[in-house]
Amino acid sequence: QVHLVESGGGLVQPGGSLRLSCATSGFTFSRYAMGWYRQAPGKEREMVATISAAGGASNYADSVKGRFTISKDNRERTVALQMTALKPEDTAVYYCHTFTVSSGDYWGQGTQVTVSS
Repeated sequence: QVHLVESGGGLVQPGGSLRLSCATSGFTFSRYAMGWYRQAPGKEREMVATISAAGGASNYADSVKGRFTISKDNRERTVALQMTALKPEDTAVYYCHTFTVSSGDYWGQGTQVTVSS
């Protein structure tokens, strides 16, 4: 059974940094692309960043380019999101995601990130 468990969220001041991590189990991690999504109150869930199965290619939402970095550790079965220069508009619940052809979308439970002074 696929499990995705996020950690690392919290309260941070504008301009600060946070590192989110997603621990995984139940699937062959090295064969699948991973992603981070976020959902702010009253808004739809949106893609933040994705990374290829091998970790060599990544894609970012325009709103986070240059500030966030996604990384994948196939030995540890984790995917991380390093967030810098955080803004109040980055406040959201952040979700780890993967997709398998056989079973579809998998989501973690989410971790809250709040950027506020």
